[in-house]
Order: sequence, then structure tokens, then C-alpha cells
Amino acid sequence: MNFFSSIGISEPVFQFMLVNALLGLSVYLTLITGMFSLANAGFMAIGAFTGAILTQTFNMPLLVGVIGGMIAGGLVAIPVGLPVLRLRDIYLAIATIGFGEIIRISLLNVDQVASSIVGERVVITGGALGIKQIPKMTETWHLLLFLAIAVYFIWRLQKSRFGRAMAAVKQDERAAANMGVNVVYVKNVVFIFSAVLAAGAGVMSAHLTRIISPSDFGFNQAVDILAFAVLGGTSIVFGPIIGAFLLTALPEILRFTNEYRGIINGAILLLVIIYLPGGLVNPEGWRRAWRRFRPPPSDEATVNTA
Repeated sequence: MNFFSSIGISEPVFQFMLVNALLGLSVYLTLITGMFSLANAGFMAIGAFTGAILTQTFNMPLLVGVIGGMIAGGLVAIPVGLPVLRLRDIYLAIATIGFGEIIRISLLNVDQVASSIVGERVVITGGALGIKQIPKMTETWHLLLFLAIAVYFIWRLQKSRFGRAMAAVKQDERAAANMGVNVVYVKNVVFIFSAVLAAGAGVMSAHLTRIISPSDFGFNQAVDILAFAVLGGTSIVFGPIIGAFLLTALPEILRFTNEYRGIINGAILLLVIIYLPGGLVNPEGWRRAWRRFRPPPSDEATVNTA
């Protein structure tokens, strides 16, 4: 933490950097399989509310909350993925945005529906106010351990036979199917893995903020999660982690710029998209950018070479 403290990053900010790194990895899984999914904010909400209910209402330890949230996210991903993942590209993105809105609206109204069924006032998610006074259980070492496990799992997954099937599906689904790859199975399993990871990050986040509401997991959150991977890049597993760290830390580092922080953040993201479309962690993209801006050799140098 000494390095982060020297640049104005406090421990709570560092903790949210780690949470966002987990979210970046969750969308990384779908992107490297060729799925443009924006459902991660919805799964984050499922995990956050499930974990908070388990720890606050039932006095369960954080580990039980994390496992429960991850299981809930994975179970919801199964029926959602089967029909939705038949779509591609922008159609898949729109469908998964719709899923996120369904989750948000459901969380807003679940208490009212439950109360009408039972016949008396029921408080589960707290409606628009959400859940407050969640016990602050998440510690930095929890997040570091979770992130290390996630990175190792994804790295091993990519090196496995299943990982090669993921790469084949991204390149060409039809060709992958002709080679014997079960495309439907691969896409659904990856979607479930992504949902489980996003839900786990949601549990950790809820026990940092101590208050959650459905409005925290809307479209803006989905775009932020995608931006982590876009900025960092998806060529290697550390790309989304770097992107999440930068986008989370920049507002704190640039605090002295006051109202111009948003403009600077947007400008940085725009420059990366234009000049490094593969993200910051992409050696080939840096080589292309260097060749693009490198001055052409002079006529004298050309003559001497000849």
C-alpha cells in the first residue's frame, strides 16, 4: 500500500480497485469467447443482494455470503443464457442490457409483490432504498486472495482444451461447430463462469459500501464494467485488471483537477480506443502505434542505406 499511498490512493479506494478488477475479469471471460454481453451488472446485483441478506438477516459469515451470492448468480445465468446466447453482437448486447433492467426492476418491486402475497409488510430488498447497515466484512486480503484465485482459474482455463474451444468459438462459431466443438455448451458454461465471478464481486462490494440499492446496478454500471476490459485490453488476462485499476484510481489521482476529472477520464479512454484499439496491455497495438507516429526515414538515410 505504500506505493498507492504515495500517489493519493487510500486503502478503501484500493479495495474498490480490486473489486472492479474482478468485474473486469468477469466481462473478459465473455469477450474472449466472442460474446458481447452486458449482463454483468445484473449478476453483480444478484450477488450483492443475496450476500447482504445472508450476512445481515441470517448472521452468516462472509464466506457463506460469497458462496451463496455466486451460486445465485450461476443459477440465474443458466435459464438466461440458453435463449439469449443464441443472439450475436449488438443483439446480444441489447438482450443482456434488458436482462440487467429486469433484475433492477425486480429488486425494486420484490418487497411489494411479496407483501401482497403474504398479506403483511415484507422487507427483503428494501425497494428503492435498498439494504442499509450491511456489516463491513470485506478486507483487502480477501479481495487479493479472490483476485489471485480468479486469475489462476482463468489462466488455467485458457490453457486447457476448453480454452482452445473458447478461442475457436470466438474466431468462427460455424467452423468451430464443424470441428466438433459444442458451441452452445461452451458459450453457456463461459456465461455461467462470468456470472459467478460478477456475483462474487457484488458480494464483496456490498460489504465494503455497507449500503446497496437497485439503482447502483443500472446501465451505467454495465458500461463501466465493459470499459475496464476495453481500456486494459483482452489480449491477456491482466488487461482488464490494469484497466480497472486505472479507471478507479484516476478520479482520486486527478482530484486536484476538480470538475475537469470527467473530461480527462473520457479523453484518456477515447485516445486509447482510437490509437490502441486492443487496449493498454497489448504489445502488438503499441508496435502499430509506434510505427504510426514514428517519423519516416529521411532521404539521406535512405541513400546511405542503399
